[in-house]
Amino acid sequence: MAGKTVLYCHGFASSGQSGTVSRLREVMPQAKIVAPDLPVHPQEAIALLHSICDTERPDLIIGTSMGGMYAEQLYGYDRICVNPALEMGETMKAHGMTGTQQFQNPRQDGIQEFYVDKALVKEYKEQSEQGLKPGLPGELQRVFGLFGDEDTTVDTFDMFHAVYPQAIHFHGEHRMNDKSFMHSVVPVIRWIDDQQEHRQRPIIYIGIETLRDAFAKPTSSSQKAVRFFIEHYQVFFVAENNEAAVGVWLEEYINVPAWRHTIYTYRRDLLYGDYLIEKQDAKVNKQDNSLATVIEFGSDTFKTWDDIIEYFSRLGGQ
Repeated sequence: MAGKTVLYCHGFASSGQSGTVSRLREVMPQAKIVAPDLPVHPQEAIALLHSICDTERPDLIIGTSMGGMYAEQLYGYDRICVNPALEMGETMKAHGMTGTQQFQNPRQDGIQEFYVDKALVKEYKEQSEQGLKPGLPGELQRVFGLFGDEDTTVDTFDMFHAVYPQAIHFHGEHRMNDKSFMHSVVPVIRWIDDQQEHRQRPIIYIGIETLRDAFAKPTSSSQKAVRFFIEHYQVFFVAENNEAAVGVWLEEYINVPAWRHTIYTYRRDLLYGDYLIEKQDAKVNKQDNSLATVIEFGSDTFKTWDDIIEYFSRLGGQ
């Protein structure tokens, strides 16, 4: 996202000084991160966000929790909604977010607390009802929803997915930590940036047999390798059978990077790309002439994933 503008919408009782903003600035040092303190009253908050969008024309909007609700309603922009509280009024009632509340992060106005009464809860309920109404051409493909599989605060996956096709579960709770952010949000940011730039990265196909050991656990350094590859390449995971167990394994150990990046085929020789990493003794229908350069995992040259990482590091993303 170098040279681009990213607007961040924070969650309830937070501010533009949250830890997520720091993470965004760390992973996108060449991007402009706009992270305003949102007003407590939702109509004021959405009006401020519309004003910022008119001025900044952000290339990407990211919202978490309450901010995910606002982000979904900012139609016409590429957006990532993380654990969006699409029924914010109901969430406030269900989790006792009434009475005097403390802001969790410092705010520019210096205010440290605010009060939530029934009237404010009603305002949030009315604002929630303005969502899930995309009407612009192509809007459905401009929004990603990321939902933590251990989120006990908000569960709006079904609501979101009923409207938007790009809904993904990730390993994590309602509040993101560094691990869930890097493994779940950052790959989606790369997908959006690549699409905006019409960027064609070299393609790497990875046979699933190279990632699993005899006990169906990740092979040594395989997850490290996947994290390395998705920074530089377009990565697809290849299996022979479209079995439920394969999908479950990929969701468990690869998670977001495998979403819509999994291919099931017995004819790996027909995969059109730059590299194919497969086990030396993989039981697939091989042909003499592959359309991709084959890297044989377990061979004398590439005995381990660390050997493969070192090889591709020398290639410099080529």
